[in-house]
Amino acid sequence: MTRYALPTKLGARAGEVVSRGVALALAAAVAAPVLVFAPLPARAQFAPPSFADLAERLSPAVVNISTAQTVTRPNRGPSPFPPGSELEDFFKDFFERRRGGSQPRRVQSLGSGFVIDAEGYVVTNNHVIENADEIEVNFPNGDSFPAELIGTDPKTDIALLRIASDETFPFVPFGDSDAIRVGDWVLAIGNPFGLGGSVSAGIISARDRDINAGPYDDFLQTDAAINRGNSGGPLFNMAGEVIGVNTAIISPTGGSIGIGFSVPSNLAQNVIDQLRRFGETRRGWLGVRIQEVDEAIAESLGLDGSQGALVAGLSDEGPAAAAGVEAGDVILQFDGRPIVTMRDLPRLVAETEVGRTVDVVVFREGDTQTLSVEIALLEEDRPDSVTSGDGDPDGQADQGVLGMTFGPLDRASRTRFGIDEAARGVVVLSVDPAGSAAERGVRPGDVLVEVSQREVATPSEAIDAIEAARAKNRRSVLLMLNREGQMRFIAVEFEK
Repeated sequence: MTRYALPTKLGARAGEVVSRGVALALAAAVAAPVLVFAPLPARAQFAPPSFADLAERLSPAVVNISTAQTVTRPNRGPSPFPPGSELEDFFKDFFERRRGGSQPRRVQSLGSGFVIDAEGYVVTNNHVIENADEIEVNFPNGDSFPAELIGTDPKTDIALLRIASDETFPFVPFGDSDAIRVGDWVLAIGNPFGLGGSVSAGIISARDRDINAGPYDDFLQTDAAINRGNSGGPLFNMAGEVIGVNTAIISPTGGSIGIGFSVPSNLAQNVIDQLRRFGETRRGWLGVRIQEVDEAIAESLGLDGSQGALVAGLSDEGPAAAAGVEAGDVILQFDGRPIVTMRDLPRLVAETEVGRTVDVVVFREGDTQTLSVEIALLEEDRPDSVTSGDGDPDGQADQGVLGMTFGPLDRASRTRFGIDEAARGVVVLSVDPAGSAAERGVRPGDVLVEVSQREVATPSEAIDAIEAARAKNRRSVLLMLNREGQMRFIAVEFEK
């Protein structure tokens, strides 16, 4: 039997035409093949005839955020004299004495936000209120209230305010951002270019976007028009629930080109709850340094496909080391959730309650093991719960000199760079293309064996030996490198 997916509402005459069309199609079934249309799933969202009812219901809880701050800058014109000259210094001193030195001035900015409960808690972006001396919340009906800052989280660009008033306020609920799918309709409401409440509609264009805005990037991408001033405003699903906080756009012109990004509500809610309870975020800490598992690494380890996060180093005092995690392990699951790519792990660890014990599944020497890890508190002077890349938050790599960074020659680095087990020394993790080491041909994966004809076994030894040569006022230092089993000496000049 032929099935058709038809619009749910049709006029009488339109229904007549469709019925006749169906009859004609059935009559011709013997002569021509019939196209069969599968029914749409029950949860499919049709384009509404209008967004007006939804916008009218939600707009009262979407607010404009205006801020003011005092900045100081010198109140003088450009000097007519060469920089650094005595006359230039005289010019500067003269005008500062005459005009009273640097003059303060008030700077104002605008953004968006939304009320999340009747008590007047308001969510916006951190960059909207950063460094503000005064914050004011303006409602569409013309009411304005001062607001106090409860807390901020620059890593997710979320800020929580509270309106300084005993009144009750209209508010909007959060929805489940994990349930939103690419292609679903969304509605953005905000304050673009300071124009006041503006509504735009579009769809979810993509999920899980990493735009290098922070360590926990997991943005929803939408083509709903988002412009300057929309920052901090809500992104709604068709049920009127907030599923994202509008945060960033990609635009060569400064205006919307249909590529906007929102912090998912599930990520934002966890941050907001902590800001409300503690005035700050309290994230979990694992104490590992990780890197991506590419096809070559997966094949060399005997791992089925590129998945998980490769542990490149650990903090000695971290929870992972205490639980038995080792450098070279590949973390495949964390608390029952698969680690598909490396960047999945930092977000999951950060969202885990401090003190909670979770199961971590690692791949080691061709087999999997399950380890129990008690998550610790990420302190401000510590690196993130999990750090990717070649830097070393846990003391496993030094910042280096001569445009190089060094790391230990452990199982993880041998696997990553394909270094022979017999090699000894420290591995070059990265090389600054503008540094003197790059000019002499040093590249990541080289093994530094000797500095000034002295063997080095740790990154700190390599740093100390190079600095000792510098202290002798030498123009260069002699290094011996092992590259794929071939030894060679190079002299690298100290940077002036």
